[in-house]
Amino acid sequence: MTIRKRLLPQPFVSVAVLGLWLVMVSAFTLGSLLMGAILAVLIPLFTQRFWPDRPLVRRPVLAVRLFLRVCFDIVLANWEVARLVLGPIGRIHPRFFDLPLDIDDPFVATLLASIISLTPGTVSVDIDTEARLIHVHGLNVGDEGAAIAAIKARYEAPLKEIFQC
Repeated sequence: MTIRKRLLPQPFVSVAVLGLWLVMVSAFTLGSLLMGAILAVLIPLFTQRFWPDRPLVRRPVLAVRLFLRVCFDIVLANWEVARLVLGPIGRIHPRFFDLPLDIDDPFVATLLASIISLTPGTVSVDIDTEARLIHVHGLNVGDEGAAIAAIKARYEAPLKEIFQC
């Protein structure tokens, strides 16, 4: 095992910890950078045994594009949910539906369920690994097939490509 893998078993988590630390202290000083770097190394080291075996990111550029897409979709969904909640109640059509999974890996399926829950207006209720389904609740689902197709195209297909699973 290389020194880099020993010190940074979760490099993306380390970068996220450092970034979050710098945002929280809201002062970019040498001391805050040093403390953030220490935390960025120590937190993944101490939590490494809790992380499940996960597939490797095979397409990091596509992962960045998916991250930006999810961020953009969160902003759009916030506006849509606000418009629905502030409008007439009759425009809202809540619905539960099952999203069939084409993903075999449980980590990637959980990542997809997390993306669904992060987007306002949808929440993942359960992941059924045996039936290969994610049970989803949508705040405003007019056409169940269209909702399933949108999730599969926008999130599941890129995840399959990123992790090649």
